[in-house]
Amino acid sequence: MLNSPEEEILAKACEAIYRFALKGEENKATLLELGAVEPLTKLLTHEDKTVRRNATMIFGILASNNDVKKLLRELDVMNSIIAQLAPEEEVVIHEFASLCLANMSAEYTSKVQIFENGGLEPLIRLLASPDPDVKKNSIECIYNLVQDFQCRTTLQELNVVPPILDLLKSEYPIIQLLALKTLGVITNDKGARAMLRDNQGVDHLIKILETKELNDLHIEALSVIANCLEDMDTLILIQQTGGLKKLLSFAENSTIPDIQKNAAKAITKAAYDPEIRKLFHEQEVEKCLVALLGSENDGTKIAASQAISAMCENSGSKEFFNNQGIPQLILLLKGDNEEVREAASLALANLTTCNTANANAVAEADGVDPLINILSSTRDGAVANAATVLANLAMQEPLRVNIQNHDVVRALIGPLRSANTVVQSKAALTVAATACDVEARTELRNSGGLEPLVELLRSKNEEVRRHASWAVMVCANDELMAVELCKLGALDILEEVNLSVSRKNKFSEMAYNKLLNNNLSLKYSVTGYLSSSNIISDGFYDYGRDLCLQEPSDQRAVLLVNSKSSDVSPPPSTEDKSSDVGYGRSISSSSSLRRASKEKSNYHFSTGFGSPTEEKSEPPSGRNTAVSKGTTKEKGSRKVRGKKEEEKVKEEEEASTLPKLMGEGSPEKEWYPPFDPDFCVYVYEVTKSIFPITNIKEQIEVLAKYVAEKMGGKISKEKLHDFSWELHISELKFQLKSNVVPIGQIKKGIFYHRALLFKALADKIGIGCSLVRGEYCRAWNEVKLMNETPKGLIGVLPPPEVYIVDLMFHPGGLMKLRSREADLYRYL
Repeated sequence: MLNSPEEEILAKACEAIYRFALKGEENKATLLELGAVEPLTKLLTHEDKTVRRNATMIFGILASNNDVKKLLRELDVMNSIIAQLAPEEEVVIHEFASLCLANMSAEYTSKVQIFENGGLEPLIRLLASPDPDVKKNSIECIYNLVQDFQCRTTLQELNVVPPILDLLKSEYPIIQLLALKTLGVITNDKGARAMLRDNQGVDHLIKILETKELNDLHIEALSVIANCLEDMDTLILIQQTGGLKKLLSFAENSTIPDIQKNAAKAITKAAYDPEIRKLFHEQEVEKCLVALLGSENDGTKIAASQAISAMCENSGSKEFFNNQGIPQLILLLKGDNEEVREAASLALANLTTCNTANANAVAEADGVDPLINILSSTRDGAVANAATVLANLAMQEPLRVNIQNHDVVRALIGPLRSANTVVQSKAALTVAATACDVEARTELRNSGGLEPLVELLRSKNEEVRRHASWAVMVCANDELMAVELCKLGALDILEEVNLSVSRKNKFSEMAYNKLLNNNLSLKYSVTGYLSSSNIISDGFYDYGRDLCLQEPSDQRAVLLVNSKSSDVSPPPSTEDKSSDVGYGRSISSSSSLRRASKEKSNYHFSTGFGSPTEEKSEPPSGRNTAVSKGTTKEKGSRKVRGKKEEEKVKEEEEASTLPKLMGEGSPEKEWYPPFDPDFCVYVYEVTKSIFPITNIKEQIEVLAKYVAEKMGGKISKEKLHDFSWELHISELKFQLKSNVVPIGQIKKGIFYHRALLFKALADKIGIGCSLVRGEYCRAWNEVKLMNETPKGLIGVLPPPEVYIVDLMFHPGGLMKLRSREADLYRYL
């Protein structure tokens, strides 16, 4: 019948189909299966108004079916439906055509078709229709359309705000609600907010909030006002008309959780603008937020905490929350809701950043314990926030001690191992802030915290690398920790990082230098240089650049500087060794105790002494030395000299009775370096005879002659090749049965022997000098001396000159660093 040429039959058929479709979704599907849709689309443009009206009514009903929608999009009938919105058409046609469009506009493809076929303008015009159904359908369709940015932009050009504001006066709540929802979307754009302000829209919204009978509209009205608060001009208008205080009072006193939550969210959103924050502070928005923290609704607590976080950028707000707010936030940390704890910890993190008063307030409110508990939370955000707060607190020494007493170091191990880069970064930063004393660093090491910390140095995240480097730098202040970090490969990783322009940072460079400066034996081996500020102390050894690459050889002895004997007497052996003392040294990769014998005042190392390149020492002076494991990656592995199995057993038995420096269960054993009585005498003599000299240049010259005298005297350049120092060193190694030779026992020394002795003695009496390693057993000392002030330039200090000290050819001679004479000395 839909294909009948008679208009009356068409009208009646459409009417019957309309009634059938009204009965439910099943009937709509039946009509689709029977093929009713396609012939009906042709009737939308029929000449007879009644036929056209009835066909439109059918589509208004059918369009709620998804399959019908899909077919209508394929048939491209959108232009025909929009045509029914023409002013000359009946209200009934307007009603059902707009209903069809409202149903169709729920899907993106249909939105595009409506927009491209010019559907926006007639829909906006119909907002002023006298029929409430037309208004409802039109505003619903517009609400669906404005979810698309392009449609929102076009709506502003069509001046859509005034007709939407008129809908707020409607007596039908659904129309008011849809109007508010639409305003809530379009006022995300600045232009729409200006239009709302110019058309007194804010007044309409405030009135809705003040009307209790309209409480079902309060949430949506608040959402629109939240967008308006982001606009400074609109906010000032609200404030000048008293609307802001009304808004805050409304939020604080409302009994509807969603209203309180949305009010806090509105404040959060707007408070990111500094001028708006200032205005909020003047209106005492903080009081409202503190009140919202006490809500029973978790969503409100979260929103209020987030708003406090945003307001913390204002210094006045920070001060306010010092007295009110921090105790309430601490209380939220103790709750069970993880999201609430995360939001509260974020607020505390912002409150305590660069604010000592707030940090103290957190500690006074017993916030340390719950913060440390959060470090084991399953939410990464909460862990990162808690770590930040603890780092902020640890900036003050009394609070740092308080935190350390709560076992914070052990609690940080988990976050250090996290897969989240933000957590890693904040945890490393907290380690840097809390590991500022020996006890905390020791606990970190004993808890297994150094391994994950070193691994973070490899991170691809810049902030993680920076904070990890900072923490390593702090930990490296302890020599024992520096040795342990080197064992774990920190030095090698930092060296690799610092070679990359994009990966290195100031902290990675400082951490690298700190590790070396607290392990001078390693620094000299790696860099071949010790500055005047690097003071050689007892336990220092020089195993040369060559031994960094290979096992100890007969051509290169390990030089040891030690003027102190151990105060600890090892137990006597059961064998006939009344003159022997067992002493040991731990190997960095596999700890084992080494024996030594003592013959009157002479100590020497056992034959099986391991390669210093894989060893670490811990002399009584506190100096610990080790070589980074990482260097083996680039330079090849180095083996430790083997020893007989039975000898190992004996030594382990002896080791079990020796005092342990690191306590029970630690693999670290105390090493007793051989006492060097000759060097001890040298120190005594130079202290007595050279130290009193007041002229620094004279001190250097006398010390240089003294060193040369003890190392075989002056040697002419022509007879340098006849100076049989190698045989002398070999005899000492054979006599000591060790590759390690105390520096004082060397009586025939070449350049590097003399330079080391000069540096060691100069450091004992306060003469500033550097030690520089050259090629082929060469080394020299550099000193800085002030030049005389030129005549006529009173009070002007010339820059110091750097000199090389001659210890071989003309002991005591000083050669300017860049002179030909100095270059020749270094070459020879």
